[in-house]
Amino acid sequence: MLLNILAFVVAIVILVGIHEWGHFWVARRCGIKVLRFSIGFGKPLWCWRGQQDDTEYVIAAIPLGGYVAMLDEREGPVPEHERHRAFNRQSIAKRAAVVSAGPLVNLVFAVVALALAGLWGETGLIPRVGQVAPDSPAAQAGMQVDDQILMVNDTPTRTWRQVLQALALASAQGEDVMMQVRAGDGQPVWRLWPPLEDIAVRSDLLDELGLQPQQPVIPPVVGQVLTGKAADQAGMQVGDRIVSADGVMINNWLDWVAYVQARPEQVIRLVVARADLTEPLILQPEAYQSGDQVIGRIGVLPQSLSDEVLAAYRVTYQLSPWQALSAGLTQTVDMALLTGQMIWRILTGAASVQHLSGPLSIADAAGQTAQQGVTAFLKFLAMISLSLGVLNLLPIPVLDGGHLVYLALEAVLGRPVPDAWLLYGQRAGMAILGGVMVLVLYLDIQRLLS
Repeated sequence: MLLNILAFVVAIVILVGIHEWGHFWVARRCGIKVLRFSIGFGKPLWCWRGQQDDTEYVIAAIPLGGYVAMLDEREGPVPEHERHRAFNRQSIAKRAAVVSAGPLVNLVFAVVALALAGLWGETGLIPRVGQVAPDSPAAQAGMQVDDQILMVNDTPTRTWRQVLQALALASAQGEDVMMQVRAGDGQPVWRLWPPLEDIAVRSDLLDELGLQPQQPVIPPVVGQVLTGKAADQAGMQVGDRIVSADGVMINNWLDWVAYVQARPEQVIRLVVARADLTEPLILQPEAYQSGDQVIGRIGVLPQSLSDEVLAAYRVTYQLSPWQALSAGLTQTVDMALLTGQMIWRILTGAASVQHLSGPLSIADAAGQTAQQGVTAFLKFLAMISLSLGVLNLLPIPVLDGGHLVYLALEAVLGRPVPDAWLLYGQRAGMAILGGVMVLVLYLDIQRLLS
């Protein structure tokens, strides 16, 4: 929980900071006086006043946004000698540049973060197929055990993470999915998938597609026993090898997990091998709600596999500076298109609102990626920064995109948009954003409870 909160705050401060810095930097270059640069809302925790232009820099108590306050005659009286530096006195082109700078800097940051992730390198699971479910999309495409996925359409895929991202992008764009694989005989072949609809990268996506990654066989040996749980109460110990359960032979850890999960609150009679002897044990798994199912849990973890065993299933790669920059730019464009198309599909009812994430989900993702390492956290920052950039360009009043619409209307009408229009637009925009916030918080809480 503390790690999630800390990682979330760090991410928000970075991303809000660069967004507002974009507005700030362009405003200063356009000769506009900036009164305050604030990261966060509410009570100031730290203030500093610059000597160059008397700008006040603030870190506030609520790190869920920020703002740049500029000299503006609509906000208060402006001295005669400084009116030429007021935002409202600038040309439409300058005001549009200031408004659009924040989202554009978010998009540029996404490119940089993804490029740095490529330079830093990534370790992932080799996209080699371990199982294909009958009558699944994967089976219809002709996928086979031992296929290694090399490309999804024209996107190289070195890890399963990249496979899932490429599938999500292709489905969101309505493209046919062609997958190049290296078959068991070593020859590359192309496999055409059936149409994929409403795909999003999520934990159960591979199950839905009918694919299971090829993974090392984990022996049924206990590596950790959680205090106070069912296994601890039954007398299980670190190093125990599970031989059988209710007379059924247990060959690997996944078989054992499946056996326990299928028997919540049912008595299981075990035989374990311990120090060259066999011991009978009796345990009763606790019932645990997992989505729509109730499964059994006993509170044990498997023995860790050696690096030598894991090396055959993992790949580590790094990109050269040019490759990293090119990949960062390509991925940013692809993700921006995917984000825009997903927003449109949600608005038109073609995609589920379950694709939306709120602050709780984002905080959870921040904590998880921070634990996974630098590359994962950089990719997380890139995705959130890109989302902020795209969302802020939507034509909704109070967002940057809404202000750009007002400026376009001013250019067409030849005069500023009436104050009444601005007031009604602001109310409508706040209502829309408030409704979206309530929705994503509801979805977050629903995910948390399940």
